[in-house]
Amino acid sequence: MKKRYIIYAVLAIGLAYLVYYRINANNKLEGKGGAGGAQTKGGGAKGGAGAPMVVEGIVVKLTSFDNDLEVTGAIDANESVVLKSEVSGLVTGIYFTEGTNVSKGAVLVKVNDRDIQAQLQEALTKQKLSGTTENRSKQLLEKGAISQEEYDISLADLKSLQAQSQLIRAQLAKTTIRAPFSGRIGLRSISAGTYLTPATVIANLVSTNPIKVTFSVPEKYAGQIKMGSSITFTTDGSSKQNTGKVYAIEPGINAATRTLQIRALAPNADNALLPGSFAKIKLALTTLQNAILIPNQAIIPVLKGKIVYVQKDGKAQEVKVEAGTRTDENIVITSGLKAGDTVLTTGSMALKKDAPVKVNLVKE
Repeated sequence: MKKRYIIYAVLAIGLAYLVYYRINANNKLEGKGGAGGAQTKGGGAKGGAGAPMVVEGIVVKLTSFDNDLEVTGAIDANESVVLKSEVSGLVTGIYFTEGTNVSKGAVLVKVNDRDIQAQLQEALTKQKLSGTTENRSKQLLEKGAISQEEYDISLADLKSLQAQSQLIRAQLAKTTIRAPFSGRIGLRSISAGTYLTPATVIANLVSTNPIKVTFSVPEKYAGQIKMGSSITFTTDGSSKQNTGKVYAIEPGINAATRTLQIRALAPNADNALLPGSFAKIKLALTTLQNAILIPNQAIIPVLKGKIVYVQKDGKAQEVKVEAGTRTDENIVITSGLKAGDTVLTTGSMALKKDAPVKVNLVKE
């Protein structure tokens, strides 16, 4: 028993010693690590303060800038109409060929008019008889054989029948469908014998020389658009540069899109430009003298506008700017910068105010 107690006591003393040793060793390690960490921290701060960020930049210069506005639009026919009949009836004749040019006033379709012709003959017969009666009444009135009232009744009857004849003639004219303007007619949707109604589509008629180019520009450019301004444009179907001139401007800004709608006319003698095509348009505005241009990547959008970073005394400084026209590579700065400023073009998102920078100037 005593021997067993002695063994337990030795084990307890040994365990206590191990715990004491481990605690003492940890305390020594923490002391050394803390001193080393403080030293490293101090050294890092000292080294960071002297290491400027390397960025690229440009020196602002004044230059002339052709202020061209690039927008998208659509090509429309100069005139376009869906041909329909004003009256119902069977088609008795089709006098056009699909896809061909037709002249203004040309007969395109004839609708059965036999019943209207019969109505017209009846009306003309009654009108002729009424005319004879009116003439006889007039002679009798001159002789005093009838009263003025009796003559007025016969005259009114004649005028009523004349008006009825004119109405029937108007109905008869509607049975002949003519081209309202010269142009190219499309694919027809009817055949001879088709029963036409006012809802039936016959074909499309378009005039495509010249063509119209419809597009919109942002509100801030509205004051620079003038009647007669020149445009150039291309379509997806061809790389040919086409030209046109502005002939109509919407009198007000679209409140939903804050844009101004504009329309130009362009020649299309070869009918290569098709209505409905997508157009890439370049509109010549003005030529700016002494303009300041900087790369697009130098601009940083912020809550209340735009800023750029400039280098001053070896440090990055924020400058609030106002911008104008943007191209694929550059943007016009209207205020905030002056000639000689060094604008930083890289590292903008990582820069902070007063951060030390080393600028590598980029040749333009």
